[in-house]
Amino acid sequence: MADFNQPFRPGEAVIPATQVEISVSCRNLQDKDILSKSDPVCVLFTKETGNNQYFEYGRTEMIKDTLNPDFVKKFNINYFFEECQKLKFEIYDVDTPGTRLDQQDFLGRFECTLAEIISSPSGKLERPLGGPGNAKRGSITVRAEELSNSKEVIHFQFKATNLDKMDFFGKSDPFLVFKRANEDSSYTVVHKTEVIKNTLNPTWRPFSISGRALCNGDYDRTIKVECYDWNSNGTSDFIGEFVTNLRELTRGAGTSNNYEDDRSSQQWEVINPQKKKKKKSYKNSGQVHLLSCKIETPHTFIDFIKGGMQMNFTVAIDFTASNGNPSQPNSLHYLSPYQPNAYAMAIQSVGEIIQDYDSDKLFPALGFGARIPPNGVVSHEFPLNFNPQNPYCQGITGVLQAYYQSLQSVQLYGPTNFAPVINHVARFAQSIRDGSHYFVLLIITDGVISDMPQTISAIVAASSLPMSIIIVGVGDADFTAMDILDADDDPLVSNGRRAERDIVQFVPLKNFVNRQGMNVQLTQARLAKEVLAEVPTQVISYMKKNNIVPKPTTRASAPSLPQGSAMPPSGSVPSWHK
Repeated sequence: MADFNQPFRPGEAVIPATQVEISVSCRNLQDKDILSKSDPVCVLFTKETGNNQYFEYGRTEMIKDTLNPDFVKKFNINYFFEECQKLKFEIYDVDTPGTRLDQQDFLGRFECTLAEIISSPSGKLERPLGGPGNAKRGSITVRAEELSNSKEVIHFQFKATNLDKMDFFGKSDPFLVFKRANEDSSYTVVHKTEVIKNTLNPTWRPFSISGRALCNGDYDRTIKVECYDWNSNGTSDFIGEFVTNLRELTRGAGTSNNYEDDRSSQQWEVINPQKKKKKKSYKNSGQVHLLSCKIETPHTFIDFIKGGMQMNFTVAIDFTASNGNPSQPNSLHYLSPYQPNAYAMAIQSVGEIIQDYDSDKLFPALGFGARIPPNGVVSHEFPLNFNPQNPYCQGITGVLQAYYQSLQSVQLYGPTNFAPVINHVARFAQSIRDGSHYFVLLIITDGVISDMPQTISAIVAASSLPMSIIIVGVGDADFTAMDILDADDDPLVSNGRRAERDIVQFVPLKNFVNRQGMNVQLTQARLAKEVLAEVPTQVISYMKKNNIVPKPTTRASAPSLPQGSAMPPSGSVPSWHK
């Protein structure tokens, strides 16, 4: 299915693309753990046209204690008929927290092209995993399915009653697995509920799933729901199953607020085929009840942009001494006549995209960790143009000019404190929370944070604001601690307060630099794609959490911030002076 939503512009060339969803499962993986089974994750790598180097595209969730994972998280990728799109799937056993793959146990890999998957029968490709040596590494199954244009999101809540008792010393620890049918009569896992411990009558938390993921927009597509009893050793005992479809799920779904009132819910018998076959008196292994079902078409990032929302970009640069003497070629701040340094590359990569969403193109630029003129006082929050009354730079070119000039005026010092610049932008975001503005802070740094508790506290506080934080690590330092801030799985907590949203994205620049024959433009494009990938989702999460809908206005009529893109109304926040 080509993307016919693209605007028709006679005289121009547009490459037709189809978006496909790739599902991954594995069987008989190597067991790398001594006291349990492996905890596998799948990492997808892609090659860009004209480049022989693989780059990470995405990762599935990690599944604990299993050698036969069916990963719920999918990879969505654009398919181009005329291109050879090379893919590499690598499976790892997660042993340590963090994102570094060299700290995990390698289980196996598989390489193919996207066309190979799509052209396989039913879009399904099953192959053995390879790797060093002759060890058997199990198999991988990848499946590609063309995605519909459905934007619907379905909100469900289920409960069960009278489930079979599966545990000898207790009841059961039940959870549900939702699967959608494939063309070859197999099923793909699309959602798992949480486990409810020691009960035969669980009520699971409400959850949301896109119509694309659940049934690819096909209301009549078969959906199988399986019920399992969870075991601490990583295995699960099958309780039973039933089949339905989205049309049935949405027909007469419960609307009562009294979830104990079965008259307001649909229900299905949970059937275990083996038990039914063995016992003539068998009726069922319990019932699953649909308590609520609501379908909505959510607003998109583009909807908010069209409604006039402004993206306000602030850059903060690390001027600590660990960057090296700027006059020396080995310094990360060295101004080479041949190519931009790491800091300039990060500013250009992110800024040139963000600036298109900001009407006045005026950006505040900060520095931290330096001794600044005229008295050599250490500052962790100073304007790069040294004008506290007007810290704004005209466009990304202006930001770069201010950065280059500041290198001639400051003395690199330390320590590496993030909290001041985060709190600085947060004060502006705090003053405008109606959805008309969203703030993006880009922090570029070379080292380990010195004020980690204060930084976590600042991020937790900022998580309730219209704000995102992008951290780009430059140089070869160990950035493992940064993974704590990029809390994709476990929300940050400070003084008992939990972060309301995930607003931090950390990316090490070295992951995108091909040191041998570096193509600066290609590196910048890859970096920008990676660091900005989560921003639209973070914008939507803020708007949804605060019940903000796009305004029916055009960008031309959108409200503007006086005195520059990140300056709130006069008197609403503290000035730049400390």
